[in-house]
Amino acid sequence: MTSWVPPYLVSWGPIVACLVTWFVLAILLRTVSDRVLDHPNERSLHQQPVPRIGGVGVTAGIAVSIPFVSPPEWWPLWLGAALLVGVSFLDDLVGLPILARLIMHFVAAGGFVAGLLVGRIGIGWAVVAIVATVWMTNLYNFMDGMDGLAGGMAVFGFGFLACASWLAGNTSLTLMSLSIGSSAGAFLFFNFPPARIFLGDAGSTAFGFLAAGLGLIGWRDGTWSLWFPALVFSPFVVDATLTLLKRALQGEQFWLAHRTHYYQRLVLSGWGHRKTVLVEYGLMILCGMLAWAYHVAGDTVRPGILGLWALLMVSGMLGIHMAERMSARFRSNR
Repeated sequence: MTSWVPPYLVSWGPIVACLVTWFVLAILLRTVSDRVLDHPNERSLHQQPVPRIGGVGVTAGIAVSIPFVSPPEWWPLWLGAALLVGVSFLDDLVGLPILARLIMHFVAAGGFVAGLLVGRIGIGWAVVAIVATVWMTNLYNFMDGMDGLAGGMAVFGFGFLACASWLAGNTSLTLMSLSIGSSAGAFLFFNFPPARIFLGDAGSTAFGFLAAGLGLIGWRDGTWSLWFPALVFSPFVVDATLTLLKRALQGEQFWLAHRTHYYQRLVLSGWGHRKTVLVEYGLMILCGMLAWAYHVAGDTVRPGILGLWALLMVSGMLGIHMAERMSARFRSNR
């Protein structure tokens, strides 16, 4: 591992990230929580305004951990993340046009790919990596619409990345994944239903960008195949992708706020925040276990694992359809 920090301090990165995030969020809730509020709208599942400054604490914790665990060569990743956090926080404060935000997302993703991947992968793969990074950045933001959901995905997702990179001997990737996951865990302390604070765009875009970034770095280093991070984060990838495709095919303005993601539909069918998020956690764990099985399995077994994963996704979607129908039948009989 390349680091300018003494070896005996390196393992402190995840601990520092957790403590700093918790401390910053506790201070923010006491001082400025009423100045940046997420007011309920047509996308929201909450009924009362909630502070959306959680991203400040999360990114502060991650930033403080970087000198402990990140190789200096990763600076394009952190420069891109800083750009996204700044633009997204400004959007949280005053609102920015969608096109302006999307351009900045491509700038951040392009800089990351140019700095850390080009030269090791072809131009075609580089374009795919940029688009995938932008999509992951945005879908994490789309999926940040329920208490405990985005924070939980970060805890489990980066936790599985840490396990795989640790067994592969990739210390930098292990500790950085642990640092991000521990920061998310500290945030989840304040965000688990009923939430006292939300991530805001600054936090959700940071998590999405870093999920794509670390996933691609691990692929570049030979730590895992692209299927591994894709399966780990598939509860978010599948829900966001299918929902937006469906809205686009129906001629809807898919970029506008809505409540048609699968997790939103489950809440609205009567399951509530806490029960739904616990089910989502179970799905995240199962997807992580299937990703791990795919990671360690031979080529002859991997198609079967992907089949099991597809069956799990389809079963979940059918289950939500059934929950909606039962809820509608119950309401009609009252």
